[in-house]
Amino acid sequence: MRPVVRVLLVILLSAAPLFAQQPPPKPTAAQDGFVPVDTPTNQQETIPAARLVGIAYGFIWVVLLGYVWSVRSRLSRVEHEMDALVRRTGSTRP
Repeated sequence: MRPVVRVLLVILLSAAPLFAQQPPPKPTAAQDGFVPVDTPTNQQETIPAARLVGIAYGFIWVVLLGYVWSVRSRLSRVEHEMDALVRRTGSTRP
Protein backbone atom coordinates (compact mmCIF):
# COMPACT_ATOMS: atom_id res chain seq x y z
CA MET A 1 0.00 0.00 0.00
CA ARG A 2 1.08 3.50 -0.59
CA PRO A 3 2.03 5.60 2.43
CA VAL A 4 -0.65 8.19 1.61
CA VAL A 5 -3.36 5.53 1.55
CA ARG A 6 -2.11 4.13 4.86
CA VAL A 7 -2.20 7.57 6.48
CA LEU A 8 -5.73 8.20 5.19
CA LEU A 9 -6.84 4.78 6.43
CA VAL A 10 -5.38 5.44 9.89
CA ILE A 11 -7.06 8.86 10.05
CA LEU A 12 -10.38 7.41 8.95
CA LEU A 13 -10.22 4.55 11.46
CA SER A 14 -9.15 6.83 14.30
CA ALA A 15 -12.03 9.21 13.54
CA ALA A 16 -14.62 6.39 13.64
CA PRO A 17 -15.29 6.76 17.41
CA LEU A 18 -16.09 10.44 16.84
CA PHE A 19 -18.81 9.50 14.39
CA ALA A 20 -20.13 6.84 16.77
CA GLN A 21 -20.55 9.42 19.55
CA GLN A 22 -22.93 11.59 17.59
CA PRO A 23 -26.41 11.62 19.13
CA PRO A 24 -29.11 9.80 17.20
CA PRO A 25 -31.51 11.92 15.19
CA LYS A 26 -34.54 13.25 17.06
CA PRO A 27 -37.70 11.27 16.40
CA THR A 28 -40.62 13.13 14.99
CA ALA A 29 -43.94 13.32 16.79
CA ALA A 30 -45.65 11.60 13.88
CA GLN A 31 -43.87 8.33 14.63
CA ASP A 32 -45.84 5.54 16.17
CA GLY A 33 -44.55 4.11 19.44
CA PHE A 34 -42.28 5.42 22.14
CA VAL A 35 -40.79 8.87 21.77
CA PRO A 36 -38.13 9.62 24.44
CA VAL A 37 -38.28 12.88 26.38
CA ASP A 38 -35.00 14.76 26.75
CA THR A 39 -35.85 16.83 29.82
CA PRO A 40 -38.52 16.34 32.45
CA THR A 41 -41.49 18.62 32.15
CA ASN A 42 -41.73 19.02 35.93
CA GLN A 43 -38.88 18.96 38.45
CA GLN A 44 -41.10 17.14 40.96
CA GLU A 45 -41.22 14.15 38.62
CA THR A 46 -37.48 13.51 38.73
CA ILE A 47 -36.01 10.69 40.84
CA PRO A 48 -32.84 11.40 42.86
CA ALA A 49 -30.97 8.32 41.62
CA ALA A 50 -27.66 8.94 43.38
CA ARG A 51 -29.30 9.29 46.78
CA LEU A 52 -31.44 6.19 46.26
CA VAL A 53 -28.44 4.10 45.20
CA GLY A 54 -26.50 5.32 48.24
CA ILE A 55 -29.37 4.40 50.54
CA ALA A 56 -29.65 0.96 48.92
CA TYR A 57 -25.92 0.27 49.34
CA GLY A 58 -26.04 1.48 52.93
CA PHE A 59 -28.99 -0.79 53.69
CA ILE A 60 -27.24 -3.79 52.17
CA TRP A 61 -24.07 -3.11 54.24
CA VAL A 62 -26.11 -2.78 57.45
CA VAL A 63 -27.90 -6.06 56.74
CA LEU A 64 -24.62 -7.81 55.87
CA LEU A 65 -22.85 -6.56 59.00
CA GLY A 66 -25.86 -7.54 61.12
CA TYR A 67 -25.77 -11.04 59.66
CA VAL A 68 -22.02 -11.39 60.29
CA TRP A 69 -22.47 -10.17 63.88
CA SER A 70 -25.32 -12.66 64.37
CA VAL A 71 -23.24 -15.58 63.07
CA ARG A 72 -20.28 -14.52 65.23
CA SER A 73 -22.37 -14.33 68.39
CA ARG A 74 -24.01 -17.71 67.73
CA LEU A 75 -20.62 -19.30 67.05
CA SER A 76 -19.26 -17.82 70.26
CA ARG A 77 -22.23 -19.21 72.20
CA VAL A 78 -21.65 -22.69 70.72
CA GLU A 79 -17.93 -22.53 71.62
CA HIS A 80 -18.79 -21.61 75.22
CA GLU A 81 -21.25 -24.51 75.40
CA MET A 82 -18.61 -26.89 74.02
CA ASP A 83 -16.07 -25.67 76.62
CA ALA A 84 -18.61 -26.20 79.37
CA LEU A 85 -19.34 -29.69 78.06
CA VAL A 86 -15.62 -30.53 77.94
CA ARG A 87 -15.20 -29.33 81.54
CA ARG A 88 -18.17 -31.42 82.70
CA THR A 89 -17.10 -34.62 80.94
CA GLY A 90 -13.37 -34.22 81.59
CA SER A 91 -12.46 -35.18 78.00
CA THR A 92 -10.30 -33.23 75.59
CA ARG A 93 -11.79 -31.01 72.96
CA PRO A 94 -11.25 -32.26 69.39
